[in-house]
Amino acid sequence: MNVGVFLPNWIGDAVMATPTLRALRRHFGRDARFVGVMKPHIAEVLQGTPWLDDIWLYDRDATDSSIRSWAVTRRMYAFGFGLIVLLPNTFRPALMAWLSRARKRVGYARYKRGPLLTIKLYPPASDGRLTPYSTLDYYLQLAYALGCPQEIPRMELATTIQDEMAADRVWHDLRLPDNGRVVTFNSSGAFGGAKLWPDAYFSELARRVVSELGYNVLILCGPGERERAAQIARMAGRSGVVSLAAQHLSIGLSKACVRRSQLLVTTDSGPRHFAAAFNVPVIALFGPTHIGWTDTHYSKEVHLQIPVDCGPCQQRVCPLGHHKCMTDLGVDRVYGAVSATLERTS
Repeated sequence: MNVGVFLPNWIGDAVMATPTLRALRRHFGRDARFVGVMKPHIAEVLQGTPWLDDIWLYDRDATDSSIRSWAVTRRMYAFGFGLIVLLPNTFRPALMAWLSRARKRVGYARYKRGPLLTIKLYPPASDGRLTPYSTLDYYLQLAYALGCPQEIPRMELATTIQDEMAADRVWHDLRLPDNGRVVTFNSSGAFGGAKLWPDAYFSELARRVVSELGYNVLILCGPGERERAAQIARMAGRSGVVSLAAQHLSIGLSKACVRRSQLLVTTDSGPRHFAAAFNVPVIALFGPTHIGWTDTHYSKEVHLQIPVDCGPCQQRVCPLGHHKCMTDLGVDRVYGAVSATLERTS
């Protein structure tokens, strides 16, 4: 049987989908052919993992017409899927699955998708409102609806030889030690500015980690975050604080850097989940997001969040303009969590 899986568009959600991919592969076995349908950057996230036999790129807004909706739908129809699993909640992938004439189409009946599905699930709700529920478990319910046995909710990723070689170059160029005494920082927030912890806080934390704990700090970044990462390193004013700002960036490089670090300190953004996938301790800084939506069941993760009357609001930008949920989360509290975690794990 040919099985298609539409992957989420967000990096963190894609990592949280890995237990579901593992469950589906174990249940249907090697006789089934698994095809993952995903955006190009999600293919980078999953590169090296063993559950998919093929990856089809799909982006409705791509300049390359061969990976836009209609072309991918025609390819799906010609391929002949027996089952399509829809992890994202959006309408278009469900319509594409219906047009492909796949015999089984499983997903959540949201956003008017119900008539397009053959197996419909409904998210937990109370009084007409969705109940905070881990995205990881949300995806696993789709696997269980297909008869998969209970799966350990452990996220997994892999790095390639190229990823590790890129990290080797970074370690050499930035003079990072090979003894494991490197802490990575991720200050990004693709969801929106409301998730960001102030740059000045990150720089002060980095300075203290180097001066008081004796670790080096590597600040990760994406292509659009180079200047912020470089600024945090400059503001820290310590030779042991460096960034990827001047490096050739890739998701694979970020994965490899997190994998070989002692600890990740991060906002609630995609790279946060790299740590759990590689069994690296992580301290996650939460502001406007409800922890329940992104709980990873990872025992080595510390959640830090300041209770505020207006939150968690789930907004991309602070609607009140004060951003207290992040600015009131002081450096001393985060440093205490960093120090305690490193003491336990070193």
